[in-house]
Amino acid sequence: MLGIVVEIIASWLLLRFVEGKDLLVLGIAPTIKRLGNLVFGVVASTVTCAIYFLAIGYAANGNWTINEEFSAQSFLYGSWWTLKSVLYEELIFRGALLYILIRRIGLRAGCFISAFCFGIYHWFSYDLFGNTFQMLFILILTGVAGLMFAFAFGVTKSLYLPIGLHFGWNFVSAIVFSNGPLGKQLLVLEGAGQASGTLSTGLTIFQLLALPLVAAWYIRNIWKEQSQRAT
Repeated sequence: MLGIVVEIIASWLLLRFVEGKDLLVLGIAPTIKRLGNLVFGVVASTVTCAIYFLAIGYAANGNWTINEEFSAQSFLYGSWWTLKSVLYEELIFRGALLYILIRRIGLRAGCFISAFCFGIYHWFSYDLFGNTFQMLFILILTGVAGLMFAFAFGVTKSLYLPIGLHFGWNFVSAIVFSNGPLGKQLLVLEGAGQASGTLSTGLTIFQLLALPLVAAWYIRNIWKEQSQRAT
């Protein structure tokens, strides 16, 4: 939590002395539209992530079983941990720095730089150095996700949509399907074998593109509405 507080202070200082703005330019003040974006992000990412992990179980002939040791305390701790990690990353990569990049070099260039940095960051968080294939895969996977989050911020001019997209996926992945540093959570995959090459490739493509395509459709509609109001 201390890290998030430091990020907020650093963001305020950056915005204040570089752009002469305050934290409100990050779109943090709640409105009906922003809350709607948050809900869409959470629902879209939750459903997409659930489909992905259920498909993994099917492809590997495994069964998702309930972890009897999972408790309300585990749920609350995991939810809080996920929210903190999402806010930490969003404030770094889709906060003041991206706002300044967009102002200085434009939406597309700023978003691509942010996405690339987000991908590189995961080399450190996943400790992948020395494994070239994994480094490249994670750069692409998290880079595409970072591009989605960046455009979500850049087009809506708010952190609500990227936070919703980011939190929904991470929550379902880590807390529901036990795929993360928290270990066994609600569901555990048992009896799984090895998925065939074709199914494995299809799942990888789904993981890479499914949510970004849904988000792109939603963001494009917002962009169109904004363009229509401006003309």
